[in-house]
Amino acid sequence: MERREEIVACARELFEEKGLSKTSVQNIADRLGVARSLFYHYFPSKEELTSAVLDTYVEEFIESLRVWNAQRRTGDIDHALATVVALTRKELFDCESAHKPFRRALATHENAALYLAFVNRVAERVTSYIMDTTVEDYRRLHSVNIQHPYETIYTLILGLVGYLRQHPDVDDEVIKDIIAETLHLDTTQADQRQPDQKQ
Repeated sequence: MERREEIVACARELFEEKGLSKTSVQNIADRLGVARSLFYHYFPSKEELTSAVLDTYVEEFIESLRVWNAQRRTGDIDHALATVVALTRKELFDCESAHKPFRRALATHENAALYLAFVNRVAERVTSYIMDTTVEDYRRLHSVNIQHPYETIYTLILGLVGYLRQHPDVDDEVIKDIIAETLHLDTTQADQRQPDQKQ
């Protein structure tokens, strides 16, 4: 593992153990057994390092989305919606996971800008991935009845994340309906699919 990646991995460990505000550059240097000057050789500030740590969470979310996409059932839009809502809740809002201190830190007012940066990265990466995969699968069987699919999906993701953050107890069926209505998903033609096609 290259030194930069070692620093990122170490910072993530400490963020998850102690929380963001209680982890210092010195803590990271001490855990790695290196001088602070080496840290600053790779990262000009703790904020830059935190941004790199956020990228690891975004990449893990995208990997989970790849697994979700591979497991979608042909023609079963309802299942696809149910599982993507569950995935979103788990990856972005599960504060009972090992990442609890870091997730809580992201949710504070003190780190609002950092949280926004994280959510924007998630929206950008997820939208690009969905456009290249899920939307193309859907397009094979249905018309895409929105004028600006990339922009609509991006805005939908940002809106859903914000809504779920403020209303964590909302029923999954409501979120599924919002997605289906916003994207004008056609759930009436599942019987016209080909055996090797996905929705």
